[in-house]
Amino acid sequence: MLATSKVLDWVGAVVARQLSKPTSGYEPYAAARPELVAMTIRPADVLLVEGRRSKINAAIRYLTQSTWSHSALYVGLGANLGERDGEPLVLVEAELGKGVIASPLSKYATFNTRICRPVGLTPEDRTAVARYAVERIGHDYDLKNIIDLMRYFLPQPPVPERWRRRMIALGSGEPTRAICSTLIAQAFESVRYPILPEVKRVDDESRSEILHIRHHSLYDPRDFDVSPFFAVVKPTIETGFDYKQMAWATDAASSGGARASRHG
Repeated sequence: MLATSKVLDWVGAVVARQLSKPTSGYEPYAAARPELVAMTIRPADVLLVEGRRSKINAAIRYLTQSTWSHSALYVGLGANLGERDGEPLVLVEAELGKGVIASPLSKYATFNTRICRPVGLTPEDRTAVARYAVERIGHDYDLKNIIDLMRYFLPQPPVPERWRRRMIALGSGEPTRAICSTLIAQAFESVRYPILPEVKRVDDESRSEILHIRHHSLYDPRDFDVSPFFAVVKPTIETGFDYKQMAWATDAASSGGARASRHG
């Protein structure tokens, strides 16, 4: 059994190196200014990332039908994770080929991102969620996730939408291994904060409902975006937005034309 696990890990590592290689170019269409993101984001906020250039992220986007292919948890300066190249490490994420790591916020400065904030999370639970993620730094990335994803790079008919969520219930389930969204789902699960719980009727006659915790392996980055319990926070708006102050190219052209007419 141990030998089989080692073989799977080796195969997963080889495939991971191939799938994580950059593919086509990426152009962010409206990336928020990094300084505004830093001013807005809070501990236990989830940072969704779009457009990471690799085959595996293309597979995640296909299966989830979403532009968000990666997620990281913001733990803030209070986590005391140190610095890298003079920048504080304030994100915890599970990254292919590296495992669970700490990263600076600037890592995603040129990507389209979205801040998803758990509404009403108490300060104590906010700290607990961040601590849960921090304590798992150094854990392995779940390479069984890669073995499972390999089948999506082979010729096959389109995957029916109703099956896709079950198809991304990937990984070995070992407590010392993680993928990006399951790590964060487990952190919130540790304080019993809902993401997308299953809602079931108590009985046929009653209108009473009870929430069931969805298994963490069934979560993907998009779920934090569509969850009714997470607010989408937009840094440009949060830090003060006045459309009257925007400078449009057409305004500059008109001003230039007016000056030319006056001097003509």
